[in-house]
Amino acid sequence: MHGIGPGHANARSTIIDAIREAGVVTRTRLVAATGLTAATVSKEVRTLLDEGLLVETGNAPSTGGRSQVLLQLDQPSRYAAGVHLDHDGVTGVLLDLGGAVVAEQHVRWTREIAPQDVVDAMVARVHVMLDGVGAERERLLGIGVVSPGPMTPGEGIVLSRPAMRGWVRFPLAERLREASGLPVMVDNDATASAVGELWTGGARGSTAFAALYMATGIGSGTVVDGVPYRGASLSVGEVGHVCVELDGPECWCGSSGCIEAVAGPGAVVAEARAAGIDVAESGRTVVEAFGDVVRLARGGDPVAGRIVRRSAEHLAVGAQTLCALMGVDLLLLTGAGFDLAGDLYLPAVRERLARSFAAAEGRSVRVEVSRHARRSPAVGAAALVMQECLVPRQFNTLTLASAAR
Repeated sequence: MHGIGPGHANARSTIIDAIREAGVVTRTRLVAATGLTAATVSKEVRTLLDEGLLVETGNAPSTGGRSQVLLQLDQPSRYAAGVHLDHDGVTGVLLDLGGAVVAEQHVRWTREIAPQDVVDAMVARVHVMLDGVGAERERLLGIGVVSPGPMTPGEGIVLSRPAMRGWVRFPLAERLREASGLPVMVDNDATASAVGELWTGGARGSTAFAALYMATGIGSGTVVDGVPYRGASLSVGEVGHVCVELDGPECWCGSSGCIEAVAGPGAVVAEARAAGIDVAESGRTVVEAFGDVVRLARGGDPVAGRIVRRSAEHLAVGAQTLCALMGVDLLLLTGAGFDLAGDLYLPAVRERLARSFAAAEGRSVRVEVSRHARRSPAVGAAALVMQECLVPRQFNTLTLASAAR
């Protein structure tokens, strides 16, 4: 557990965060972990118990004196809904206070659907999930919704692949708020995936970590001291658009030679088809077709194996760039692409980072495949709500500057 760091929080947020991280904890341990006074901890814990966010769950083993009461979050007391809007459909999850996924819904489409119809479908699915766990609407903190590419609360999706151009500038947050009557948060899928790892325990032990996200596209999210780094806008982390081949193929973003255009799932599928591999196209998503190539590579097909290895080597360059720029100690591979092929990409990324600038300095970066890789954006969307409602933290630039001196 950690105390109050550069991502400043109030006492209430700090205590919730510490209990979430520890699982079960005593008041004395909270004082030691947070740096708060015993009186402050006692007061805030009592308030959280009265609000139903905490429960007392027995006593810790006695060490000679009076045994202390154990505290933990009351997991079914609050929920958050997370919705991932993607090229082929919508995935929704319901997260409880402990970070467990207690319900999941998926709606797929193969034709263009009006954005407002999708918003109505999102709200309906959220209610279905709540009914499924027997939770009253009052226990739902809000809805998080994420999508590929840059996204802002006021403008919605500001830049997108051709398949989602109809969503550009659609006021998604406003319409979803009107339809649901609930608080709504929006973000891009990669940043949300990183926040999801923070809330569900995938980043435990790390003070600065990144999620490298691969599905139809490639992106990243970085969290420092519990705070997602967003830069000057929500478009931060587009590592898929780092140029690795000056004369490489054109990318949908308008540049050329981007990692995504050279080695993303779409590039893997296109190269496989050009090499004569029979990858079915009709009615399939890019990720599904990518999965076909991955299965052939895993089964020993030499051509598919060469194509996937080449992709992994380029992705490893992106991972190295991300880690060198952000100075992280943990990199999590997540998204549907890594859910299908994480075992094939992981060695290339680890090898590249082992001979990176950070390794030369004596700093190692741990690399793992997320246990929530397939549904990480939806889980992250729900975690955004939990984070904002329960443990809001923000960078304090003066504190960061002081720490750097």
